[in-house]
Amino acid sequence: MRPPILFPLFADVTTFAGIGSKYAKLLGNLDIKKIGDVLWHLPYSLVNRNIVPSLKNVKIGEINTVEVSVIEHEPPRRKSQPYRVMCEDNLGNQLLLCFFKAYTSSIEKNLPVGEKRFVSGKIESFNNMLQMSHPDYIVKDLKAVPQYEPIYGLTAGITNKFMNKLAEQALQRVPDFAEWQDENFLKQRRFPSFNQAIIAVHHPCNIDDLLPTNPMRTRLAYDELLANQLALAIVRQKIKKQKGRKIAGNGLLRRKVLDMLPFKLTNAQEKVLGEIFADQASDNRMLRLLQGDVGSGKTIVALLTMLNAVECGTQAAIMAPTEILAKQHMETIGPVCEAIGLRAELLIGKVKGKARNKIIADLAEGKIDILIGTHALFVEDVEFNDLACVIIDEQHRFGVHQRLNLSNKGNKADILVMTATPIPRSLILTAFGDMEYSKIDQLPEGRKPIDTRVMPLTKADDVIEALKNKLKQGARAYWVCPLVEESEKLDLAAAEQRFELLQKVFGDKVGLIHGKMKEKQKDEIMEQFKSGKINLLVATTVIEVGVNVPEATIMIIEHAERFGLAQLHQLRGRVKRSNNAATCLLLYGYPISDTARARLQVMKQTEDGFLIAEEDLKLRGGGEILGTKQSGFTNFKLADMSVHQGLLLTASQDAKMIVNNDPDLKTPRGEALRILLYLFERDDAVKTYLAG
Repeated sequence: MRPPILFPLFADVTTFAGIGSKYAKLLGNLDIKKIGDVLWHLPYSLVNRNIVPSLKNVKIGEINTVEVSVIEHEPPRRKSQPYRVMCEDNLGNQLLLCFFKAYTSSIEKNLPVGEKRFVSGKIESFNNMLQMSHPDYIVKDLKAVPQYEPIYGLTAGITNKFMNKLAEQALQRVPDFAEWQDENFLKQRRFPSFNQAIIAVHHPCNIDDLLPTNPMRTRLAYDELLANQLALAIVRQKIKKQKGRKIAGNGLLRRKVLDMLPFKLTNAQEKVLGEIFADQASDNRMLRLLQGDVGSGKTIVALLTMLNAVECGTQAAIMAPTEILAKQHMETIGPVCEAIGLRAELLIGKVKGKARNKIIADLAEGKIDILIGTHALFVEDVEFNDLACVIIDEQHRFGVHQRLNLSNKGNKADILVMTATPIPRSLILTAFGDMEYSKIDQLPEGRKPIDTRVMPLTKADDVIEALKNKLKQGARAYWVCPLVEESEKLDLAAAEQRFELLQKVFGDKVGLIHGKMKEKQKDEIMEQFKSGKINLLVATTVIEVGVNVPEATIMIIEHAERFGLAQLHQLRGRVKRSNNAATCLLLYGYPISDTARARLQVMKQTEDGFLIAEEDLKLRGGGEILGTKQSGFTNFKLADMSVHQGLLLTASQDAKMIVNNDPDLKTPRGEALRILLYLFERDDAVKTYLAG
């Protein structure tokens, strides 16, 4: 249950005076639904409404506040004309106030002839006359004009004046909270209380007050980061306490597989396997994140992890985010299992009828050792005989809650989650703080660096000419079409257009694959590309994750400036699947922003996915690090990952200490921290685990 002290902040915005369904809908466009949301909607700029002594001192084109006397009203003669009010200052300098689509009675009431008023707004010069259109303020008392007015992000139908009033109303509802931060920490950092900080950030007095490094904003960012880290630490503690089962096989199946491999495992793979086997052998359940760059050999690690469970007479499963990836795992793992006398099966959406029923029956009887599939593995009627190990591929597609639901499926099953998307250390903490962490930071021997070149799109014809020669020599290539922000239709149009152009040059050796195709069509095209029947594949980003065609050694990315660094890195990884020399061409269009140019330079300079991820964080901040809105990463409202990484590490350590010393949050600080968790809506992650 949410603590009653927070009820005022979780009330709907319609409980504010003057806000009905119309304004509630408009505020919803700004992600403001509750009163507390107004508090997190921070100003991004500032207007200084300083009073000027006379109209001689005004700055044209800027906001000015000045005292004037009302001389006369000039109602419009025609509809197209504005309503004008002539005013003058105490020195006789004139100012014309203009109102378009005006209410006459309202203007006459607010600006009676012969009286003085303070007016505030932008002053322009028109026909040698000073003019102010629709003043922001017309008041008798100067106190009614804020000297510093915060500027908020707005949406159509919402004015800045309205947002300022809303912020003032929301601040009046903030309860007097007990302090949840450590007293010595606050002194050391010179942080104010939460209440002081939230009032101050909505009343900036200079530009420095708007910076994320300002002490007031830093205090609030730390509160949000601590709520995030504490929630994850509690979940992690709970998972650690969940009794697991000791899984330690005799190594016979693993030895057979290692003897079959044409290569030796890298030191990094050996190290990671050591960490995983230790987790499996312990009394507690494993929940571990395995991060490995494209081509670093995660699949063999996953297979050996599953074989450790199968050696103990139990079952294992591997779940991929797409059917293409699930089938690819089956193609890799299936033959190996068959060779060592095990049975692996594929369960995806298109497996239906008798075939599906047989798999489900055999699975329940324990006749299947390893099951491979998509999320279809975890629908209700799929029951394992004894599931002891679950591998989830491309983990960022699944959030904390899905991880917990999955783990409930097996009989205390261990979980290993894998991603080829390099994630900066700070974001691992915010998104996967509930998990242990391993990293394969070494590529197999013999891999050659990819020749990455950056060139303007105007050279596309030269690229096509060079491609002719390469394809004649037996090469295979991808041509990835531009990403069009927020529009799959336009993405598709761009791909189809490029496909038609290339078809004129290369005929039936070109294929097209995109997200709108049915799975069957995608599979057919991919098979043709794998077999070499087509040797040039035009694609949207559907090929970004995991597609494995070792013979493909050329990657051309059109309008590369539109892609994020993580995506460019993933795409380039498609031609890093063998020891053959590979090329990646990044074609950019104009205009190109400085950030996009910097991204392409990073791609040219390094292939280290972890370094690229850190650079991506600097260039873009954390919210979009994976180039997908559904990444499962926390989008913070107050913390900025490009600035507050140091705070995150501190919050992580603080959270661990809190959970170790006060696991049930029963001390006075613990009670206050419960409020913090609910305030930042981290209750979902913890309500299952915290009594009360």
